Amino acid sequence: MATERRYFGVWDYVVFAVMLCVSAGIGLYYACTGGRQRTQKEFLMADKSMSVVPVALSLLASFVSAITVLGTPAEIYTNGTMFWNFVVAYTLTILLVAKLFIPIFYKLGLTSTYEYLEIRFSKVVRLVCTVLFMANMLLYMGLVLYVPSLALNAVTGLTLWGAIVAVGVVCTFYTTLGGMKAVMWTDTFQVVVMVAGFLAVIIQGTIDVGGLARVWELNTQGERLQFFNFDPDPRIRHSSWNVVVGGTFIWLAVYGVNQAQVQRYLSCPSVKKAQIAILWNIPGLSLLVSFACVSGLVMYARYHDCDPKLAGYIDNTDQMMPYFVMDILGKFPGMPGLFTACVFSGALSTMSSGLNALAAVALEDFVKPCFPDLSDLKYTWISKGLAMVFGGSMIMMAYIASMMGPVIQASLSIFGMVGGPMLGVFVLGMFFPCANKWGGLIGLLTSLAMTLWVGMGGIVWPRSRWMPPVSTEGCLSANVTANFTTVAMTTALYDVTSTVGPTTNDYPPESVLYELSYTLLGAFATVVCVVIGLLVSLITGVQKPEELDPKLTIPICDSLFCFLPNSWLKCLRCGVRQEEKEDEKAIKMTDIENPSFQIGKEETMNNEQPELPDQKRDDKITKETATFL
Repeated sequence: MATERRYFGVWDYVVFAVMLCVSAGIGLYYACTGGRQRTQKEFLMADKSMSVVPVALSLLASFVSAITVLGTPAEIYTNGTMFWNFVVAYTLTILLVAKLFIPIFYKLGLTSTYEYLEIRFSKVVRLVCTVLFMANMLLYMGLVLYVPSLALNAVTGLTLWGAIVAVGVVCTFYTTLGGMKAVMWTDTFQVVVMVAGFLAVIIQGTIDVGGLARVWELNTQGERLQFFNFDPDPRIRHSSWNVVVGGTFIWLAVYGVNQAQVQRYLSCPSVKKAQIAILWNIPGLSLLVSFACVSGLVMYARYHDCDPKLAGYIDNTDQMMPYFVMDILGKFPGMPGLFTACVFSGALSTMSSGLNALAAVALEDFVKPCFPDLSDLKYTWISKGLAMVFGGSMIMMAYIASMMGPVIQASLSIFGMVGGPMLGVFVLGMFFPCANKWGGLIGLLTSLAMTLWVGMGGIVWPRSRWMPPVSTEGCLSANVTANFTTVAMTTALYDVTSTVGPTTNDYPPESVLYELSYTLLGAFATVVCVVIGLLVSLITGVQKPEELDPKLTIPICDSLFCFLPNSWLKCLRCGVRQEEKEDEKAIKMTDIENPSFQIGKEETMNNEQPELPDQKRDDKITKETATFL
């Protein structure tokens, strides 16, 4: 086992700099072409003109953050392959979003996702969710910028604050100048860089170990290969049920209602194209997650007899992937730079989407209500200014993250905990017509409080758990001291949550709740929000479904039970009006039964079209979308 520490060379910096320059160049290009980002529609929504390919790749890039690039291989190395079950959760999530969530946001023609909450419940609910989204997005982007910079600095010698400032400034630059078009096309470029980085690691690592068969053999011996575990115990960190069910709720909160993702769907010219774009994420996510997982298997095959953390070569598992890259690719000029570009491409894609989403939300939820009569050009310049301010705030959050120490893990957990309650209030409004504004507000706040309590309890009162074995038998370094002298120590629970926690007798009585798998926090939060919201609505007086705009609900029964008679479906709709669908059916029946209707169809549609109750809001929908709906 070679222990020589390698650092960045000239070609590594060149490759890394090229990636940043290309990203900045894309922003400049879209600042000087087309409409030059002079309207809100172009800056925030890309004029609703984006094709399927950049939207699909942008959605994909936003998911694969730098933390994912570094964390997923380390997860596979440390805990085995159960994480691979998330691919099933992603697939279910994308199918549900394409069928249920995308159409409803298109029908309403919104810019900010949280506008829905004001229309459905109240402005207070909207503002609570907006503030939660903005605070957590800024914190998450700061961590996405800081964590990979710290890991790469410790292993490669890449300047910590030089990387943070350079990447943060470039991201803010092209997002502010180029708007949504620049964000999506840089995301597309960055996906290519990420794929190249993963392939370089997998191919060279496999060659060094002795081939894929050897990788599989060593991981089998190391107890890393477990793909299915159908134990229904919710306390198991990763079981098939926990990962698939819990993971679906986690990613519904991201893909279904998160502003950064929804804003991308709405940049497509039609519902159909938005649905096709997200459906392409099923093979795309499966491929990228598989690349990350295979990287973890190859990494374990490399270090099966000399764990870098136990041997003292690195300080934490975040540094596993950079250490592995420098070990196997350090002898090839420019290759470590390619992987670093891969890592920071993940960071850039996440941060740029976040900046654009924050600018849109701040404009719609705070600026426009206070200054309703400004021109479109002024609103556009304010949006650009907001993107710049949030970019500076993101770099400051990276500085704050540098002083948080172990709290970083808690902060990432909080980001996940907040998504569940926010998904819950959207589900309550879209699927339960009887829920009222008090149910929405109290359900959201109760769910948030309970999820934070359970989630933080799991961090403060950690439980030990079994982990696959690691070994230092093959290490050549004399630094492997008496702390790790026996092979028996290699099967210990060397995760931080298992070595610093209290003894069993010190746990409070309610600690049984803290054992809930982190994958189920989103499902727990959603269920609590819906149950409490419905109970409060019953107590305070339910919303009358017949008075509710049908565009605010998802007619799930019409989709799931379309074979039933219309009279049955009417009962299942719980009284929600469906005038538009009935009008469409009436027109179609007239078209079939009266052939002469075809001759003057256009004139009839122009002169005798009935006024729908929501005609004004329909004007926001693009012509193509309205035709589809």
